[in-house]
Amino acid sequence: MASGTRMSFTDCFSELRDPRVNLKCEHRFMDIVLIVVCGTIAGADDFVSIAQFAKAKQAWLRDRLGLKLDNGIPSHDTLTRVFALISPTQFQECFLKWIESMSDTLKLKQIPIDGKAMRGSKRKGADGVYRTVQIVSAWASANGVTLAQVRAEEKSNEITAIPELLNLLDISGALVSIDAAGCQKEIAAQIVAKKGDYLLAAKDNQPRLCEDIVRLATEALENDYAGLSQHTVEEKGHGRQEMRFCFVLTELDSIRDRELWAKLKSVVCVVSCRTVNGKESHETRYYISSRKAGAKAFLNATRAHWGIENQCHWVLDVAFREDDHRLREGHGPENMSLVRKMALAMLKKAKAKCGIKNKRLTAAWDESFLDYVLRDFFDD
Repeated sequence: MASGTRMSFTDCFSELRDPRVNLKCEHRFMDIVLIVVCGTIAGADDFVSIAQFAKAKQAWLRDRLGLKLDNGIPSHDTLTRVFALISPTQFQECFLKWIESMSDTLKLKQIPIDGKAMRGSKRKGADGVYRTVQIVSAWASANGVTLAQVRAEEKSNEITAIPELLNLLDISGALVSIDAAGCQKEIAAQIVAKKGDYLLAAKDNQPRLCEDIVRLATEALENDYAGLSQHTVEEKGHGRQEMRFCFVLTELDSIRDRELWAKLKSVVCVVSCRTVNGKESHETRYYISSRKAGAKAFLNATRAHWGIENQCHWVLDVAFREDDHRLREGHGPENMSLVRKMALAMLKKAKAKCGIKNKRLTAAWDESFLDYVLRDFFDD
């Protein structure tokens, strides 16, 4: 499907299969999906409140969305059961189709990838070990939307989830930025093979690489960064003063494992100095990249990477209370994580002079605003 081809929500999700064994059910499958998505947009944070929202909005659901509701509103137990059974792979395929359709053009200049623990999903396994569902997501910086996600049971499994996530995406021409968990030779090679470029944070999980980078950075300091691309940014506000200095190293012959890192061209060093209430702190971060660019471009890219934390993960916690959710059964956690990201994308796209939390409240109170948020649902 070409980017920008407008399709309604029901068109995009028409191939999502009903997971219920007994298809002689009281409620239509797509009615259930639409109720959950609309309820989430309108401030409902669990299946009990989603069912209550649907009961209050039965007339609107029938008249505007065309829901049959011949047997009334599905109970919260029904909603829970169905979303635990929906195939997350199929759900994501439909989501990818929808997000491409919803975005006028997907300008994938940079794709940050990061994991987020759903703290409310913590549960004790059969082996006695407590585990939390971990969702690894890819974010489109230019569009401010989630592109795809993969579930990993534990933080360490982020390493195996990232390759799965990359397989779902067309990253050609994009800069894929990942924190230290993704600084792996195989991941770098996969990104290059898919015609993208990588920007990977380098930390102690790659000790030989870090030793070599620190040595090169120290030599650059001793030479006063002569001949290197450099860029400095200073910011003041909210009682905080911050200086960020970036320099780029491109003479990398002395990196011992250079040939093992696919098309390694740049080492990026970012030094931050922050003063808050008179207290000063310093931090130095290192990155490797297959792209050759100036210090200003790389400094912007390292800042843009945190858009997935600030504009997605933080908003999901604050505006959607994701960490408070106690959903644990079946595929429910990852399916509802995707629903919240769908709701976030639509709410971000809706112009209003308030934040996401208040947009949700407005959508619950004002049906005309809910219509406006859901405009990409409809064929008309």
